[in-house]
Amino acid sequence: MRGGMGNMQNMMRQMQKMQKKVSEEQNNLDATEFTGVAPDDMVKVTFTGDKTMKDIAIKPEAVDPDDVDMLQDLVVAAVNDAMKKITDETTKTMGKYTKGLPRM
Repeated sequence: MRGGMGNMQNMMRQMQKMQKKVSEEQNNLDATEFTGVAPDDMVKVTFTGDKTMKDIAIKPEAVDPDDVDMLQDLVVAAVNDAMKKITDETTKTMGKYTKGLPRM
């Protein structure tokens, strides 16, 4: 009977270590900055890993009062590029903890 409790305590310690490591990696990921760019670098956006926008830079030549739609498309492209980078890095970094677990 004692062996079963020892295994359970050992497993709990391992889970606590893993939980701490996951939390540290998530905090590091949240603090990492990701830059998304539109074609020709006309628009650049910077987000943190927790998807908070920190900066946007728009080249003056991207601003055409007669073609606001183009600027909007460039902003959307840059934001989507940054979001993809965040998702890819999150999957790469955190995926090792969820590999093999069933999806809910």
